[in-house]
Amino acid sequence: MSDKENLLRSLPAVDSLLATPKVAALIKSWGRKCITQAARAAIETARAAILKDGVKPPENWPETIVKIIAADQEPAMRHVINLSGVVSHTNLGRARLAEEAVVAAAAAGASNVNLEYSLESGGRGERDTLVESLIMRLTGAEAATVVNNNAAAVLLALNTLSFGRKTIVSRGELIEIGGSFRLPEIMEKSGCHLAEVGTTNRTHLADYGKAIDPDTALALRAHTSNFKVVGFTTKPKLSDLAALCHKRGIPLMDDLGSGALMDLADLGLPSEPTVAEAIAQGADVVTFSGDKLLGGPQAGLIAGRREYIDRIRQNPLKRALRPDKMILAALEATLRLYICPEVAAQHIPTLRHLSRPLAEVRRTAERAAAIVRGFFGLEAEVTVIDDICRAGSGALPEVDIPSASVAILHRKMKPNELAKWFRERRTPVIGRVESDLFRLDMRTMDEPERELDTSGWGDK
Repeated sequence: MSDKENLLRSLPAVDSLLATPKVAALIKSWGRKCITQAARAAIETARAAILKDGVKPPENWPETIVKIIAADQEPAMRHVINLSGVVSHTNLGRARLAEEAVVAAAAAGASNVNLEYSLESGGRGERDTLVESLIMRLTGAEAATVVNNNAAAVLLALNTLSFGRKTIVSRGELIEIGGSFRLPEIMEKSGCHLAEVGTTNRTHLADYGKAIDPDTALALRAHTSNFKVVGFTTKPKLSDLAALCHKRGIPLMDDLGSGALMDLADLGLPSEPTVAEAIAQGADVVTFSGDKLLGGPQAGLIAGRREYIDRIRQNPLKRALRPDKMILAALEATLRLYICPEVAAQHIPTLRHLSRPLAEVRRTAERAAAIVRGFFGLEAEVTVIDDICRAGSGALPEVDIPSASVAILHRKMKPNELAKWFRERRTPVIGRVESDLFRLDMRTMDEPERELDTSGWGDK
């Protein structure tokens, strides 16, 4: 009889393994079904290893079973450290929530809340009331509603206000953003008919005027979020476009996208159009994201004139697109911070990181470099370099934000190999390779001594 056959014969039966005292103790903690599945998996794994390479079965079956269960419990969504040089990184979950929003979301998830219950009347309530007054206060809008993201906000508004009719859009605003979101395709799904006006770089007020006819239901202005058209360009002022639309009897919708609620110039950054400015300039409906410059959870906010918001709220699609209680709790907590803009600038991570003084970022980089240098020793050359950061998520397109990075030149690993090594840590660290150099941008790092825990980094 071969060695492999002997090893196969030594494998226990599932029932006999479950009957051993230590595995029986595991059943009391995890339940028979879970332990049975793990035991089968352990035996089959051992069988495959014997047949392939003649590997001996585990000596400690209970320990092997526990490891299998632990692997099953490992979450797919993991905490990562974003040092990519993009503050609000779409692929990394966009905005980090303020502590107040984290606490609010956790509290809502752990308990029953008055989501759609009126504490005053004891009857059914409306979830929009939890945040509507705050949005109105911060933007000057007459009314507001919330859905699960800004794409949904655009879809719902178009479906409500222009279904089966014409919506006018400048050719220069027929955008595509991350994840293959294309405005013309969203418009098609909404059931409205796209009417392009102007050219890619120049659209005049007269172009809109010529396009408005009895079949026109809406004019749409779309913020070009993740790109800029520069040079020989023209587009009408929002206030002039609003005046034209109102004179011709149609509403104007402004898709702002990034959702700035305060003037970023106050934070030392280039200005972005704010929601309040769009409302003041005559936009009837404004749609924007909750998780970009606003710095809150993923949500799509729709603010504007009450007659249009009421129609949008009554659309049957609204129920399919509504946010849950934890999103609304986090959004409410974030919006409350904006009541005192100075507080928002410090408590909301997106705003705080974007506006950090460069000298502070450099000091953080020096502290982080010392930690990385202490871990790698002579295996790597670790330096602090001047760098450029981006806001991300389509906000502040093409704006270079001065930053500082920890640059690592490893003696054995190439830059892309080093990037992979950092991604595979117990807490993944996401940097970037640029100019053949692996770098960790420090604009989004608050406490390197806590966040760069080298005890979990393992072998160099």
